Amino acid sequence: MDSQTSPASPQASPSAHTFQVDLRGLVDLLSHHLYSSPRVYLRELLQNAVDAITARRADDPDAPARVRLSADGATLRVEDTGIGLTESDVHELLATIGRSSKRAEGLQAARSEFLGQFGIGLLACFVVAERIRVVSRSARTPGAPPVEWTACDDGSYTVRTLPDSARPEPGTTVHLRARAGAGEWLAEERVLALARDFGSLLPYDVRVGEEAVTDLPAPWDRAYPSPANRRVALARHCHELFGFTPLDTIDLDVPLAGIRGVAYVLPSAVSPAQRAGHRVHLKGMLLTERAEQLLPDWAFFVRCVLDTDSLRPTASRESLYEDETLAGVREALGERIRSWLTSLAAGDPERLAAFLSVHHLGVKSLARHDTEMLRTMLPWLPFETTDGRLSLEEFALRHPVVHFTRTVEEYRQVAPIASAQGIGVVNGGYTYDSELVEALPSVRPGTAVAELDADTVTAHLDSVEPAEELALSDFLAAARAKLDPLGCDVVLRAFHPLSVPALHLDDRAARHEQARAEAEAQADDLWAGILGSLRGGTPRARLVLNHLNPLVRRISSLGDPELIGTATESLYGQALLMAQRPLRPADSALLNRAFIGLLEWATHGEDGRR
Repeated sequence: MDSQTSPASPQASPSAHTFQVDLRGLVDLLSHHLYSSPRVYLRELLQNAVDAITARRADDPDAPARVRLSADGATLRVEDTGIGLTESDVHELLATIGRSSKRAEGLQAARSEFLGQFGIGLLACFVVAERIRVVSRSARTPGAPPVEWTACDDGSYTVRTLPDSARPEPGTTVHLRARAGAGEWLAEERVLALARDFGSLLPYDVRVGEEAVTDLPAPWDRAYPSPANRRVALARHCHELFGFTPLDTIDLDVPLAGIRGVAYVLPSAVSPAQRAGHRVHLKGMLLTERAEQLLPDWAFFVRCVLDTDSLRPTASRESLYEDETLAGVREALGERIRSWLTSLAAGDPERLAAFLSVHHLGVKSLARHDTEMLRTMLPWLPFETTDGRLSLEEFALRHPVVHFTRTVEEYRQVAPIASAQGIGVVNGGYTYDSELVEALPSVRPGTAVAELDADTVTAHLDSVEPAEELALSDFLAAARAKLDPLGCDVVLRAFHPLSVPALHLDDRAARHEQARAEAEAQADDLWAGILGSLRGGTPRARLVLNHLNPLVRRISSLGDPELIGTATESLYGQALLMAQRPLRPADSALLNRAFIGLLEWATHGEDGRR
């Protein structure tokens, strides 16, 4: 090709070339990958119009500020009173993909006032239009005639000057003609709905036909007759935006970050893993309805709507750019929500209690990393304990040592027995609870906190008289022999309540050793040797038989070792079920074997009596 340099001409200079752009392919890229929906075309048009007005008002603060839209399903016209363009501006700015009009001379200093940052602008309109026609007259060059730029989706465009009568006043009018199948996006009702959604907080007069689009001041900035009226109005606003009536409203006023808005507290609990979608306006223009990274993860119990002038949008202008500014805003908004919680604790305990009854998990998530928040919320955060549902503050006042379990299963094992023996236990098996219990001494000096284990519980149970235990040595030996293959010891104690015949106790060390032993039994010689070397102090689970229970007394008086073994297996299985522990295959087999054994014994005894 003639544009290439011949190998025989080493002195030749390399030729410069210009990329050729397939506009149809680029439009397809925009509509299917950059933008989430064709609806954004209207945001781009509004954005260009608002930026043009902002640019004109930088030179002339008294310039008119109007945007007018009219649509009929086949065409759309958007007219603004902005800065306008000359013919040279048109060639430089509209016909060059990726060039932003904000780069024009004289506008760089005011760039922070503009919404657009990426110069994609009118190109996005090809998502719904097959032809774009722009008629513009410059306010900065009064003698310049109006200019018309017409572009088609095949990448061609024409430019021509018009007589003064075509546009007597400065500004720009954009005409779109719908592409096949896209007419619904240019229907007047749809255009009005989109304009109100995107532009309700814009600072200029925007109308679709005779219908006003802007609704200023924002609901959170309006004056109301009373705080009660304000709460009602904001609750209505929340319902319109998010579809729920909030439990409470938090003002988000962060002047240093240029943020004004509100956070609405959800009236029902949600999963902490559920990512919240917040509405963010950038200088009045709706940027996104799904800003997930706006708040700290722990603040999953609120939905926000706000306006900002400091955050950066991504290229699609449908999400926020993760940078230091966003990190600072996230921290500032988190601090505002934290202050709201603190103020409730200090002055409105009834509202705080109502909030915590729904969203205690979010507050616990915050408190585990924030000592001051834990100290503030300590009298209010609810925990499941052997004394009922209490705060840690109240529980610590009742018990010299705050015992806790790390899992719900461990708590269910010991709660009835510990309560009867006067041991106070907190269920730390729920999300964040064990971490908060362990942090208790840091905010309540002198508080003793200890994890409850099997040894502690057993130590609080009454021992049986040595003579009585000696008399039952044969029974205990048979019971221990039956459960030894399961890695479980048998212990005889006297405890309340009398209705509990047996208690299964273990801890994490015992479960770990049990899992290791099972893996060793199933492993080959190499792995069995490795796992065997990991054997620790051989902690074992234990079945604590209640000597005060009438059933245990009757079983202990049996003389048949086989029947004693079957009865012991039954007590073991029943204790596992009472603790609501997951059953291993060996445990399930034991329960089935014990059940069948007892049935056989009962039917055999009946046959003998016949």
